[in-house]
Amino acid sequence: MEEKNEPMKKNYVKEFLPYFIIIIVVVLVKMFIVSPIRVNGASMNPTLNDKDIMLLDEISYRFSDIERFDIVVVKEKSEYLIKRVIGLPGENISYKNGKLYINGKHIKEDFKHKETMDFSTTLGKDEYFIMGDNRTNSTDSRIFGPVSRDEIIGKTSLTILPISRFGNKY
Repeated sequence: MEEKNEPMKKNYVKEFLPYFIIIIVVVLVKMFIVSPIRVNGASMNPTLNDKDIMLLDEISYRFSDIERFDIVVVKEKSEYLIKRVIGLPGENISYKNGKLYINGKHIKEDFKHKETMDFSTTLGKDEYFIMGDNRTNSTDSRIFGPVSRDEIIGKTSLTILPISRFGNKY
């Protein structure tokens, strides 16, 4: 009788091993590479809508630099914010008459955004200036100051839900 149970155990292991491996791979991918994240609020309108579900890429910035106008996820206190990178370390950021200037040079913003009030700030060596596209309704670096590289969890641009909004947003 003992001998009959041994082949059954081997069959179970053989049958369920692929499923176990798939579960481990999915958990590892979710933990370290990509995970879903939900847009909360209207601060990124018109690019992103409240309740859009996006994929957060948590690995790219380990191999590449953060670039101006990337859409990033930032951990600010106990919540995750989705904003756009406007200023990079060491830069002087200013808006004059609704136009962006980096170190005194006008930079065109090739995405839709709301009117931006005039201001100016200079970033430190590990500071990034982030803003929502809905400039009149966004809690961002203008309110809480620049963020450090450590506060940026990753970048996102792919909306997966709702299906009607599926695709890359820049």
